[in-house]
Formats: sequence, C-alpha cells, structure tokens
Amino acid sequence: MTTNPPRAGRREWTALAVLMLPLLLVSMDVSVLYFAIPQISADLDPSGTQQLWIFDIYGFVLAGLLMTMGALGDRVGRRRLLLLGAVAFGAASLLAAYAHSAETLIAARAVLGIGGATLMPSTMALVRTMFTDPAQRAKAIGLWSGVMTAGIALGSVMSGVLVEHFWWGSVFLVNLPAMALLLILGPVLLPESKNPSPGRFDLLSVPLSMAAVLPVVYGLKELPSEGWNVRYVVSITVGLLFAALFVHRQRTSASPMISPALFRGHGFTPALVLNTLSAFGMMGSAYFTTQYLQSVLGKSALEAALWSLLPSVLIGAAAPVAARLVQRGAERAYVVTAGFVIAAGGYGLLALAGTDSLWLLLAACGVLAAGLVVVMSLLTDLALSSAPVEKAGAASSLLETGTEFGGALGMAALGSIGTALYRHGVPSDAPAPAEETLGGALAVAAELPGRAAGDALATAAREAFTDGMQGAAIAGALLLLGAAVSAALGLRHIRVRPEAETANAGQADQLSPSGV
Repeated sequence: MTTNPPRAGRREWTALAVLMLPLLLVSMDVSVLYFAIPQISADLDPSGTQQLWIFDIYGFVLAGLLMTMGALGDRVGRRRLLLLGAVAFGAASLLAAYAHSAETLIAARAVLGIGGATLMPSTMALVRTMFTDPAQRAKAIGLWSGVMTAGIALGSVMSGVLVEHFWWGSVFLVNLPAMALLLILGPVLLPESKNPSPGRFDLLSVPLSMAAVLPVVYGLKELPSEGWNVRYVVSITVGLLFAALFVHRQRTSASPMISPALFRGHGFTPALVLNTLSAFGMMGSAYFTTQYLQSVLGKSALEAALWSLLPSVLIGAAAPVAARLVQRGAERAYVVTAGFVIAAGGYGLLALAGTDSLWLLLAACGVLAAGLVVVMSLLTDLALSSAPVEKAGAASSLLETGTEFGGALGMAALGSIGTALYRHGVPSDAPAPAEETLGGALAVAAELPGRAAGDALATAAREAFTDGMQGAAIAGALLLLGAAVSAALGLRHIRVRPEAETANAGQADQLSPSGV
C-alpha cells in the first residue's frame, strides 16, 4: 500500500522564492559584464588576455566544480553548502566591486565561480527535497528553469542600467542584498538534507573531473571565434581523455563522487542526454542573435539587451503550461517531443530572417526558448525524480554540467557553420579582418576611403552573416527534430515514480553486490 507524499505548504513555497534569488544572480553573472567592460578597461587597463579572463574565468570555474560541489553537498548537507557558497559569493562580489587591478578582479571572478558552483546544484537538490509531491515538484522545477533562463538575459540589461547611472562595480554590489537575505532566511526556511551514508569523499575524482570538464569547455568556447585551431582541438582531446579516466574512476572506486547507480535510475540517462541537447539548441542560437541585433540591425548594446527581453514573455508561460499538461495526464514523452518540435520551429523562423527582420528574429527567439524551456523543465523533473533523494546533489550537478557542455558545443558547432558560410559569402578581395568576423568587416568598412566602398563591404558582410545564421538555423532545426524523435522513442512509458519507490530503488542500489 502506497501513501500519498506530503504536499508542500506556504513555508516551502516561501523557501523556493528565497532560493530563486541566488539562482537568478548566478545566471545573471554570466552576462553581467557586457556593458561594464569599457569602464573596467578604462579604470584597470587590463591586457587583452586579462580582459578575456575577466569574462571567462567565472564560467570556467563554475563548470569545472559543479560535479565536485554537487557530490560535496550530498555529504556535508545541501543547506550548509548553499550558505557557505552565499558567503563566498557575497565576499567575492564585494572584492570584485572594489578591485583596483585586473589581477584582483580575475581572482574575484574565480571565487564567484566557486560560489556559483555551490549554489546551483544546492538549489536544485533542495527543491527535490522540499517538494515530494510530483505535481508540486514539477511546478517548482518549472519556475526554477524559467528563472535560470531569464537571468542570463536580465544580467546584460541590469548591467547596462547600472553602468549608465553608477560605476562598474555596482554590477557586483547588487549581489550583496540577495546573499544577505539568503543567509538570514535560509537557516529558518530551508531544511537540511544530505546522504545519511555517503561513504568517504573521493579526493582524486576532484582534479580528474576538472581536468575532464575545463579543457573541453575551453576548446568548445574558443572554436566559434578562432576556428579549428590545433590548440583547441588538442584541448578538447585532452579533456576527453581525462573524462575517460574520470568515468573509470567512478566505476571502480568503492565510494565514487558520481555513483554509476544514478544512470540506472528509471529515465535518468535519457533525461540527461536530451537536456544536454536542449542546451545545445538554446546557446547555439545566442551566438547569432546578439550579433544580429547589434551588427546587422545597428542597435546599441543596451537597445539590443532590452529587445532581447521581449521573448521572455513566452518563456515565463512555457514551463507552467507544460507541467499542467503532464499533471492532467498528457504523456511526458509527447510533451517533451512537442517542445523540441516547437523549438525546431523557432530555428525555422530564424532561417527565414533577412538583414532587416527584427520582429521575425524576436519571434524566433521566443518560440525557440519557449519550446526548450518546456523540454528542460520536464527533463529536469524526470531526472531528479528518478534519482534517490540522498543523491540529489550529484544528480543536479550532472544536469548542470551537461547544460554547460551542451551550451558550449552548441556555440561551437553552429558558430562554426555560420562562420564558414560567412567567410564563403564575403567578397574574395576583402581585407583579411573582414573575412574573419562581421565586426572586423564593419571596422574595415568604416576606414575605407570613399563612402560607397565602405557601404558596399558592410552590406555584403551583413548579408554573409545573415546567410551564415540561416544555415546554422537549418542545422539547429534538424538537430532538434532528431531530438524530438529520440524523445518520442526513448521516453515512452517512463513515469515519475512515487517517492517511496525511488527511495527503495536507492536503497537497493546501495545494497547491491557491486558496491555502487
């Protein structure tokens, strides 16, 4: 006889609202420097390499430590790790705001990445712990996914507004009130949860996981702008070799960081793979849309950021609607499939955009993001529901790491397609910088003697970039249609199991002769 799991009340929903604050800020910090970098360059005078590290170190550290922090939270307690991460995030924000050198700012951004790596899997794992009723958990995860997606777009807008009225350090100081609120309300509202029998923490897996993740993410992020440079190919290859070593360590260790038993969970592996593909689709489009708004349509950076908020209207409604459909009996596999098809339709609209298609571009972005938020919210719910609650942190970290990989791969693959088509479309007699990027072409065009020659080069470059975006959009649409077929076949008959069954499965895994 099974009993219905307890339903969350006002306390849990209030706690979810508190958890949304650090989640929003962590996602915003990915894009919060977009408008601050000119002032930072004027004040701190960083070198070109230092400027790149100011941008990238946060994301690299975040990606590299997600699995470590997720597994650590299962052992020391997710609430405890969340609060420690809030302290680190707040302290690093204060240091970054008042940094007097590029080296200090880079170090502060690295600590922000460490704090972010503790906050993201901890928030998701606590949602898994607080909401045991499947319908409520699906709704909570839908809100989580929407906030996560919206934060990236909101970060650039907030950056523009703050920098316009204050100094560049203000983009970091906004983190302090939210972290203070989390530290005050977290111990009161959030339950502590951890694995009661975690085993010894596998220290060797920490450097192995970072050596697997960081070189791959680095190589994939650099490929769209730099092309297939041997250095980046070697970086990805080295990362994959360490990934193989990491997997071997998890399969043979008596107390692995990421238990292989997670992948035997009912629906966990297909949810993880499909969620990675959805991140591919989401970030693959971002490589083009930002450049299109600024370099093709001629919008200022702040104007482009404000226009990019419009698709959020569709994003906000997508996840709750998907959760409601599943609650009312719709087959999860078919709702996820529909989400992928809708997202592919968004890429189809993007493939129709010309060099003056603002509203078509915004519609494409809205449809694409709405479809993928449907997919990501339902797959996150499925993956977390299939994982035993004592391994919720590790499960969350795997989902987040997959999202980082998928996003980097999407930008690399679709960015490479777009770049190849762009170079094919630029006039063969154009100067070398114009053949590399649209930004380079516009800079060259502005310096050419004679307005007609400059206008002709700029027009040709904008058309070539748009052709590249169209080609990449077609490739993205085909990939998402393939993902839709995979979802329809791979998720059929997979149901979110009752809490008691998931717990029993986890206990059976712990007691299995294999020791995993």
